[in-house]
This record gives sequence, structure tokens and C-alpha cells, in this order.
Amino acid sequence: MKTVGILGGMGPEATILLMQRLLRAVPARDDAGHIPLIVHQNPAVPSRIARLIDGVGEDPGPVLAAMARDLQAAGAQGLAMPCNTAHAYAPQIMAATPLQFLDMRTATVAVLPPGRVGMLASPAVRMTGAFQEVFKSAGIDPVWPQDDAPVLALIRQVKAGDTGPGAMAEMARLAEQMADQSDHLLVACTELSLLTRSIAAPFTDSLDCLVAKIVGFSQG
Repeated sequence: MKTVGILGGMGPEATILLMQRLLRAVPARDDAGHIPLIVHQNPAVPSRIARLIDGVGEDPGPVLAAMARDLQAAGAQGLAMPCNTAHAYAPQIMAATPLQFLDMRTATVAVLPPGRVGMLASPAVRMTGAFQEVFKSAGIDPVWPQDDAPVLALIRQVKAGDTGPGAMAEMARLAEQMADQSDHLLVACTELSLLTRSIAAPFTDSLDCLVAKIVGFSQG
């Protein structure tokens, strides 16, 4: 199997969740049956929200590019990043090494039904147009919250380590609100992936799509 390098640090809980889902996705009978991973868990990656939403702070692109080179030097044969917002910097990552970048966006669009998709994601995903081209080619019409503040507040709450009943209830409220305006929901923030148990409407989690792409690449 091919070794996949994980660019982590954009929410350590999300990196852990990715690894847990990868373990569950592979019916391994012993240690050797699991996907080989090299994880670069770098909490020094500058804030994507500060840069993309607030317009202040250091550019994460050079740090992510350096991480990609580190992972290549460590033996990675492909790269993956469990952060939708940070995919705004995918061009810098792909330019840094010749390794294949397992893009979470294309993996997600490949399984989404066409039509109105309610977005549960960081406002930065909308502001950067991260999914715009892949949505357009797939006939997907994204529906965004009218007010970004509650979603952003919940993401920050999860980043601070709170995934308790209050966070779950808020996720359920936001999901119900978006479900009234759309045909299907997309969780496109790996912090919110920690709260998907509270969603009653049909949804797709971009983290699950990335897991499937990593497994396919590694085992292919």
C-alpha cells in the first residue's frame, strides 16, 4: 500500500477523527492491513480564519508548502489535508512537491447529489470560492446560511475543545435551519464533523469523502 502524508494542525481533533475513520474504513485483520500514514501535526500553521475572514495574520500557504516537502522527505507518496478551508492554499501545496494531492473537494463532489446543497462550513469556504468550480461542473447549487456568525461561533467553540451537549444542540439547530432551504446537507468543516451525530436530515460529510479517497489511493 502507498503511504499517505497528512497535513495536520488545522484543528488537532479533526486529524484524530480522520485517523479514527480511516481505521474503521479498512477491514484489517492485523496491523499490516491498515493504511500507512505519516502525520505532520503542526499547530504553528497560521489561522486560516484570521487570514481569509478577518484579513489579518500570516499567510498559511508557505507553512503548508513546507509541511508538504517535509512529508515527501519522510517517505509520503501522496498528500491529504483534513481541512476544507485550508484547501484555499491547495495550489501552494501542489506546487511544493510532485506528490499527488488527494483533494477533499473533488472527492466530495463525486458523491454529492445534484441540486440545492445546504452548506455547513466555515464562511471562508464561501468567501474563497473553494468549491465554486467543482460545484458548477456537477450541477450543485450551494445554499449558504444567511448569517455566518452562529456557524463561525460553533466552529470556534469546537476548536476550544467543546463538543458537549450544547454544541450538539446548536449543530442540530443549524442543520435543521439549512435543511428547510435545501435538498441535501454538506458538512464541509472538519470541526463540525465532530458533531454530525446531531444531524437528522440527509447529509454528506466531506471528511468521509476524503477517507474514501485516501483508502482508494493507498490500496490502488
